[in-house]
Amino acid sequence: MLRTVWWLALSGLVMKGGSTHRIVINTWPVTNSTMAAWTTLLNNGSAVDAVVSGCSQCEAQQCRGTVGANGSPDEDGETTLDAMIMDGMTMDVGAVGCLRRVKTAIAVARAVMDHTTHTLLVGDLATKFALEMGFSEKNLTGNRSLNIWKDWKSHNCQPNFRENVTPDPKHSCGPYQPKTQTIEDLQEPLFTGNYIESDPDPGYDVDNHDTIGMIVIDQSGSISAGTSTNGLTHKVPGRVGDSPIMGAGSYAMNGAGGAAATGNGDIMMRFLPSYNAVIQMQNGVDPVTALQKSMAPIIKFYPSFRGAMIAVNKDGKYGAVCHGYTNWTFCVADDTTPEVQLHHIDCKNSMKDVNSANTRNLPTVFVLIILYCIFLLI
Repeated sequence: MLRTVWWLALSGLVMKGGSTHRIVINTWPVTNSTMAAWTTLLNNGSAVDAVVSGCSQCEAQQCRGTVGANGSPDEDGETTLDAMIMDGMTMDVGAVGCLRRVKTAIAVARAVMDHTTHTLLVGDLATKFALEMGFSEKNLTGNRSLNIWKDWKSHNCQPNFRENVTPDPKHSCGPYQPKTQTIEDLQEPLFTGNYIESDPDPGYDVDNHDTIGMIVIDQSGSISAGTSTNGLTHKVPGRVGDSPIMGAGSYAMNGAGGAAATGNGDIMMRFLPSYNAVIQMQNGVDPVTALQKSMAPIIKFYPSFRGAMIAVNKDGKYGAVCHGYTNWTFCVADDTTPEVQLHHIDCKNSMKDVNSANTRNLPTVFVLIILYCIFLLI
């Protein structure tokens, strides 16, 4: 059964829940994944079990074309996968990046956590490990991803993620070489403390870089978080985003809570927003405020970036924020309403309180500067 909820058009955020109870919360309207994780909890599975079940369901269904095989081809037309799983009870993590030719990325990530003392394996050697663990090797390219790649090639490889190379990446495909720098290129503008990129997602819409991020609290109160994605469409081969990076894609800690992110991973991973949100909840900050404070620095430096976050604290209270989209949707199932709920939030206003607070502080700063200058002149 599916339940749809529109929350607070003015504030664009959610905060529900109460005493500790089982809960599944995940990014994007992928309700089958939510239900798969919830069913695992109903069958007395652990939080880690539930996250793996939910993300595996998304991989199998290739949900939104951005998780699992047959999606998001890189410049060479190949689909590669990123995933991670974190156990908030032990703080163990397993992750894979740029995983090739193995469809079940979240399960391989769990194998890294369960069968090694490492945290992250990448590329062909992550594939080698997966085969040693009994996983099957299969081609991740399908008709959908192949057609996307062919269409991109026919349009001179536009858009792409290259810069400062020759031939001009805005008009040509590779192979590329570093552009010879001129004196003008080396004369960089003075840094003002607020780097503004005109569009960190050139030519891309909401469906280009989705990640399923999931947080689960089980019957014992243990918390787990995980992610799975096939990354950016037309990415440079070898690119790994925020999804398999603990603290960026997701994070979990018993006694505090869990958080997960989706959006432009190349930008979001620079700020470790999931870790930031969990540590704030550990210090008693509510989930919504923790998310707002975690996303605010990203918006400061990259105002036009697109992304969203979810969080739940140890008591089952949860929230979400988003930026750069019009509206954004996430899913929840818990003991109070075990049917999957779709929550829709208004991204324009979900960060409004934080942004307005920052604006209100600006006059105070100017006044202090003026008073200080007057003091020096006296």
